[in-house]
Amino acid sequence: MNIYLLYLHHNFKLMSKKNNAILKVLHVASWIAFIGLCIEAGALIFNFLFSLFKPIASQDIYNGLDLSEMYANQFPQFVGLMGFVVALAVLKAYLFYLVVMIFQKLNLVKPFDIEIAKLIEKISYEAVSIAIVSVIAHQYTKRLIHRGYEVSHVEKYWDDAAAFLMMAAILFVISQVFKKGIELQNENDLTV
Repeated sequence: MNIYLLYLHHNFKLMSKKNNAILKVLHVASWIAFIGLCIEAGALIFNFLFSLFKPIASQDIYNGLDLSEMYANQFPQFVGLMGFVVALAVLKAYLFYLVVMIFQKLNLVKPFDIEIAKLIEKISYEAVSIAIVSVIAHQYTKRLIHRGYEVSHVEKYWDDAAAFLMMAAILFVISQVFKKGIELQNENDLTV
């Protein structure tokens, strides 16, 4: 019996070290994603504002995004389209900021924390908002294409609406599980 308990204890320590390593890698990966999305959002904002004063900049707003024809012919449509691109970039960067905050506040000794639950719920709402803005932007782009504008290359900025909607649903369920875990953890603390 003692050998079995030693075996379990040894395996638990190995799993714990492995889990901690995985969490550290995920923490670093979330920081990298957050920084990358901030750079993208910043570049889009800067280049959009710069293009308002220097129309030549609309030829390469970001990563080859050329909206110079729309800028020249339909300036309000250009502003609307870029508004969606910038809004989505900022929303995605904020979502990963919240993910980074989870890793900052995560305590594996007492994982069911109200702050973590609120952050997870906030992330689910943020994912829903990204999905909604993506769907609206997609419909807006479809109308522009129907009017004869070639803006289908902009779709890459919001072609992941379904993924964000699914992520929102999953995270909302997880936040509810966390809230229940907090209740059980508090009950357990009171009975001990």
